[in-house]
Amino acid sequence: MSERVRIYEVGPRDGLQNEAVAVATATKARFIELLADAGLREIEATSFVAPSAIPQLADADRLLEGLSRRPEVRYPVLVPNLRGLARAEAAGADAIAVFTAATDAFTSANIGMTVDESIAAFVPVLERAAELGWWRRGYVSTAFGCPYTGRVDPARAVEVALRLLALGVDEVCFGDTIGVGVPSQVRRLTGLAIDAGIPLDRIAFHFHDTRGTALADVAAGLEAGVRCFDASTGGTGGCPYAPGAAGNLATEDLVYFLDRSGMEHGVDQAGVLDAARFIAGALGRPVTSKVGQAGGWDPASGAATGRA
Repeated sequence: MSERVRIYEVGPRDGLQNEAVAVATATKARFIELLADAGLREIEATSFVAPSAIPQLADADRLLEGLSRRPEVRYPVLVPNLRGLARAEAAGADAIAVFTAATDAFTSANIGMTVDESIAAFVPVLERAAELGWWRRGYVSTAFGCPYTGRVDPARAVEVALRLLALGVDEVCFGDTIGVGVPSQVRRLTGLAIDAGIPLDRIAFHFHDTRGTALADVAAGLEAGVRCFDASTGGTGGCPYAPGAAGNLATEDLVYFLDRSGMEHGVDQAGVLDAARFIAGALGRPVTSKVGQAGGWDPASGAATGRA
């Protein structure tokens, strides 16, 4: 596998969707511009779910229509069904993500369907997206643990991923939705996925740092050969079904880790910190990520870098 890592930014969507402070459409657009300025080339912009379900993202149509998109950047949007797809198409989308989980209990609480029902609902969505030539991602949430049923058999998460791949997704992303995963689980899941015939370049991981294990899990994924990881600038986000969740893995923390590990990724640490401080200001709070507080580090001088 290549030493180059893809950082898939989820801050504008997953990072903001649970925030109580209303963020203006223009502010979201500026946040996305700053992320692109920092070198991020995959930025999940918003979600075309029912506005009543996620009020923070009710402006998905306006945001995507007004976004100054760059040809070198992919702006996927989350869609749950054909109605969401039609809205996304009208707004000018060209990349989507669909979302299910490894347990029926979670999908029922999250989207009101069983896993089987959700996958059936994705069939026409992914068929239409394929006709349009769009890039398609499939999320498998609760791949490491469920807030309702506890431990999840990794073979179950791989089974769901295989069903999504059979529907034509370009990539499957295994999510540690409630932040309970540890490196041994990452290695086990990756190994099972490879044994099942899933190519490494079609596997991504989405880690929440709820219990402080996200970067350790990234390290395990890298050792197993995975080269795509989700992150949220500023560490915003979390899961409404995980009380006390500390949010997603912060992009600035991931960038620092990859830089110090000698992994190429094309993202500028200072630019990400600018974006993190911008969105933190819009939310009315300081940046809480580790690198956001301490800054980076210059090994030549021993000095911290990029501190506010």
